[in-house]
Amino acid sequence: MSAPARTGAAAAVLEAVPDVDTLARRLDEADYLADEGLATAMFLSLRLPQPLLLEGEAGVGKTEAAKALALALDTPLIRLQCYEGIDAAEALYEWHYPRQLLAIRLAEARRRELSEGELFSADYLIRRPLLRAIEHPGPRPAVLLIDELDRADDDFEAFLFELLAEAAVTIPEIGTIRARLPPAVVLTSNRTRDLHDALKRRCLYHWIDYPAPEREVEIVRRRVPSSSRRLALEVAGALQRLRAIEVQKPPGIAEAIDWVAALELLGADELDAAAAGRTLGSVLKYREDQELVRERGLDWLVGARGRRA
Repeated sequence: MSAPARTGAAAAVLEAVPDVDTLARRLDEADYLADEGLATAMFLSLRLPQPLLLEGEAGVGKTEAAKALALALDTPLIRLQCYEGIDAAEALYEWHYPRQLLAIRLAEARRRELSEGELFSADYLIRRPLLRAIEHPGPRPAVLLIDELDRADDDFEAFLFELLAEAAVTIPEIGTIRARLPPAVVLTSNRTRDLHDALKRRCLYHWIDYPAPEREVEIVRRRVPSSSRRLALEVAGALQRLRAIEVQKPPGIAEAIDWVAALELLGADELDAAAAGRTLGSVLKYREDQELVRERGLDWLVGARGRRA
């Protein structure tokens, strides 16, 4: 990224987040509790500016961090959801072929020639997330979330290099489009495969771990405000036990919120074996995982071996 672009992007967020504490407070106001390490990584990413790569198990809050950052900056969130086989056309732009064809036929009906420059102009572009983020006019940079990049293939990673390095994209028929305000880029990965070193070198890096039980309780009670502290604590303890065994999909914060919400809806004021058995599908999404837990015993799950299911 060029020096003027770096300076412009950093200056654009200076007023909103002059320091780490201010950013942490704004994230908190957006109902996202970031620890000091994550708040610092996000602050540095904004002020350098440099893309931020967030890794961690599924459900620990990587995507929510980007959403909260956009709220904290009062700027749009532009999300690109990655998947196997995604290509530049789906991420950057496509030509609006039906409109182009209509323009050709209209020109023929009027007996006039339509130049290639007219046909391949910005008017006929379908702007996908990457181009929308590059063209965002401000006043602050858009937050560009490139979600689950590990699902995409190597070629797509290579395609991102120009965007991350230069805050620019090249459209052969038009030329290079450079961002006036480079987006604040957040990339997430669940580590289903390793990302390339060349990509990582362009990014700041932060690993988001499962929160400590007390913090998880606070997060859950923000999302399910009617829940009791006792119930949230008992769910947090059960989740710690689940994460310590060999389940296919360890439950994340999202499952914690879902579980407490389900228990609350059923009128449970504590997590006993009976309540856990009725709501196990809120937290474990594989049959094999549920069978593993039932074999160990629901009393084990709720931390009360002496209770009757």
